[in-house]
Amino acid sequence: MLEGIAFVLSTGIGWTKLPIELGYGSGWTCWRRMREWADAGVFDRVHQAVLDRLGESGRLDWSRASLNSVSVRAKRGVS
Repeated sequence: MLEGIAFVLSTGIGWTKLPIELGYGSGWTCWRRMREWADAGVFDRVHQAVLDRLGESGRLDWSRASLNSVSVRAKRGVS
């Protein structure tokens, strides 16, 4: 299932165009799982785990990091 989601997202094909013969399941099933996992915070936890592991091993260079309003929500009335 995860491979099907990654395939669609990396190739840009539509969910309904996911070839069933690849063995990832139907495109609609992959889409539903992606939505369920996103709503449950699975991808946020995986992202945090990857950052933690890279940081612990010294393979993360924060000197080249940047934030914008897409990644961090601005608080109203706070400067």
